[in-house]
Amino acid sequence: MPEVRLVGVDNEQLGVVATHEALQKARVLDLDLVEVAPTAVPPVCRIMDYGKFKYMQSKREQEARKKQTVIQVKEIKVRPKTDEHDLNTKIKHIRRFLEEGDKVKVTVRFRGRELTYASQSGFEILKHVMEAIGDLSKVESPAKMEGKTMMMVVAPVAHKKKPVGQPSPKPAEKQEG
Repeated sequence: MPEVRLVGVDNEQLGVVATHEALQKARVLDLDLVEVAPTAVPPVCRIMDYGKFKYMQSKREQEARKKQTVIQVKEIKVRPKTDEHDLNTKIKHIRRFLEEGDKVKVTVRFRGRELTYASQSGFEILKHVMEAIGDLSKVESPAKMEGKTMMMVVAPVAHKKKPVGQPSPKPAEKQEG
């Protein structure tokens, strides 16, 4: 490539120049000559500090990753003979997961003869769970039987995941005056 279209440090157009001349201008400024549009005729090159450019690009990507929310799917397993108190404890866990913004997969596992009455007891348990968490969630995948397990997926109604490592906001205290 004998000629390139040169773009300066502050995005100013320097016109079409010979490649060796463009390299010389970059060396004088103690910067790099970077090809930004190789398919253009003539190719477009820019004078810049490539190390600083890569550093700033990685910082922008890091910032974008920090701001994105990650929704996890937590799983709670119960059995048809799970006692009421234990089930209530698991419901508390489900509520906490939903408040944190995570989806929850509720699984009822059957063994042996429990499979005979699987549809009745499994649906009753999942119905009881849904009644307890109905204010926080919506059903994303309704209860269905797969092999020896019955499962349902619920998602939080409000998608507000707290940033990791930050305490929850405290209510303002009233001042006596």
